[in-house]
Amino acid sequence: MADLLTSYFGVCGYPMVCGKYGICISKVQCSCFAGSSNETEIFKPINYKQTNRGCSLVTPISCNHSQYHSLLEIKNISYFNLNWRYIYTNMLDKKTGLEDCKNACLRNCSCKAALFTDTSSNFRTSPGCMLLSEVFSLINDEGEYDNTSIFLKVQNSPTKQPSPGTINLGSSLGALFGICLLVGSSILVFKRKRELEEFDDEFSVDKVPGMPTRFSYGDLKTATNDFKNKLGEGGFGSVFQGMLSDGTEVAVKRLAGMSKIKKSFLAEVQTIGSIHHVNLVRLIGFCAENCNRLLVYEYMSNGSLDRWIFKRRQELTLGWESRRKIIADIAKGLAYLHEECRQKIYHLDVKPQNILLDENFVAKVSDFGLAKLIDKDQSHVVATLGGTPGYMAPEWLSSIITEKVDVYSFGVVVSEILSGRKNLDRSQPEEEMHLVGLFARKAEEGQLLDMVDKYNADMQLHGAEVVEMMKLAVWCLQSDYRRRPSMIVVVQALEGFVSVQDNLDFNFTNAPARRTMAATGEDMDAIHDGTTLFASDLSGPR
Repeated sequence: MADLLTSYFGVCGYPMVCGKYGICISKVQCSCFAGSSNETEIFKPINYKQTNRGCSLVTPISCNHSQYHSLLEIKNISYFNLNWRYIYTNMLDKKTGLEDCKNACLRNCSCKAALFTDTSSNFRTSPGCMLLSEVFSLINDEGEYDNTSIFLKVQNSPTKQPSPGTINLGSSLGALFGICLLVGSSILVFKRKRELEEFDDEFSVDKVPGMPTRFSYGDLKTATNDFKNKLGEGGFGSVFQGMLSDGTEVAVKRLAGMSKIKKSFLAEVQTIGSIHHVNLVRLIGFCAENCNRLLVYEYMSNGSLDRWIFKRRQELTLGWESRRKIIADIAKGLAYLHEECRQKIYHLDVKPQNILLDENFVAKVSDFGLAKLIDKDQSHVVATLGGTPGYMAPEWLSSIITEKVDVYSFGVVVSEILSGRKNLDRSQPEEEMHLVGLFARKAEEGQLLDMVDKYNADMQLHGAEVVEMMKLAVWCLQSDYRRRPSMIVVVQALEGFVSVQDNLDFNFTNAPARRTMAATGEDMDAIHDGTTLFASDLSGPR
């Protein structure tokens, strides 16, 4: 069947017809920009046999060496957007001149190219500038759009220093020692610089889907008033309140410890940087400069959920309707991660401290430092022990986990929201110290009403509804993960379309499922010598 759009856009009018940086010639022939004969090679084909795969820069752009960035003007070349007249016209910044356009691209590391038109035509009414964070296919227009200039950002090599002169053989021993010391110091500095560059390359902006804004460390230091207003502190660093130059309020998480933040930083940017949902905290941008790793989120004025459900102060009390809405918000956010993203995302650290509330008490899941991206056709993943004790499902001890570990953690959080107490409360008698164990016993005895937050009159008033919600929590806390509902089913249950399953198991703290011989080559029950392991054994300070 013929493509009906080809006659309008032309064969070269599609964004990826020749891949990134590829130049489309008539009849869909693709090539890379060659430059003049005396120029060093700047672009190379990704695949020499399949030229439509696009091109890549021979020297990748590094934000840590922005002083060596320059713009390369490409003659007789237009961008695919020129054929998309409505989109192109609306994307142009018509107040920016040519030099300002070029300088704006050089100042912004996320900018990969600047596109500028300087005269009007039948569909462009005034000069305009457009900055591109990704460079899709280019078009050899043979001068058709000679009023349009395209400037591609390239990375230049530092100017080589001239070779030092020969050393006078009559130099003193002290001078020789000084040279040796200088050489040794240079080697150490070079080694350290190389380590930092490798560390930075691992988090290259080109590898980040969704392209959140990249900030400099100086920008965020200014935005947070030198990191003075601390909002909180966690296992990976501290969070500070700040304000960007455009007036946007933000929360800036400053990660600490180079070795332990690598996986956390990359997981967070790759995960939340490419997804958008009303019940997930929005990542505005990040900073990866030298040893500094910072994440910039939308500011959530009401803080984390734990300060609203565990406090006894009257001004921080949430009624039944607010708590029910928060539970539904959390469920929708997790269901989106599990089912609606391009890849399944396991959060792996669901707890009240990672649920944030905006000014309208809309709950949003945050902190994706432990998250894992899973292909749609995968049913489980092998992972080392992670998460927060007290919220970890029993199967964590087998290291083979599914999205149902998030369901279990959600069940723990729901029980905390409805009871108004932490999953581990050392002020309680020993038999009531662990909330999950107490919850299981009360559920089996049919005494869940005893678990309703006794310090909240509104919760007591709606006791019957609260107990029904507790039954959903019981379903999520099943020790056998196969008996737990998916988060999509949880959302359906909250909306009244699905009933909570009958014949539930009330022993939430029994031993985890055996790790299979096929997966590990050994019997986990044998390793543990038949000793029963309890989920409550994982409780305690993180």
